[in-house]
Amino acid sequence: MVVATFSLVAQDPETGDLGVAVASKFLAVGSVVPFARAGVGAIATQSYANPRFGPQGLALLEQGASPEGVLEAFRRTDPGLERRQFGLVSARGEALTFTGGECHPWV
Repeated sequence: MVVATFSLVAQDPETGDLGVAVASKFLAVGSVVPFARAGVGAIATQSYANPRFGPQGLALLEQGASPEGVLEAFRRTDPGLERRQFGLVSARGEALTFTGGECHPWV
């Protein structure tokens, strides 16, 4: 059985609008995967999702961290990072994706 979650984050460079979308077979996925804050950024966390990534990542972006800085903070604080997959975009249009080495392969 294939179980998959698809998500995206985006920033419109002309308007500055931010968005995040997710499609999944998992119930209540909207409470775990998508996070966004106007003027700050958008984050989608999936695979063995860490729902703290949304609030923590947005707080770091709001404090001026780059997406790479957010990844480094997650690396320092999450021993399960290699099971995670996430994407983020800042209000400045900086983006980053990460897929840990222990994530299930795409089929």
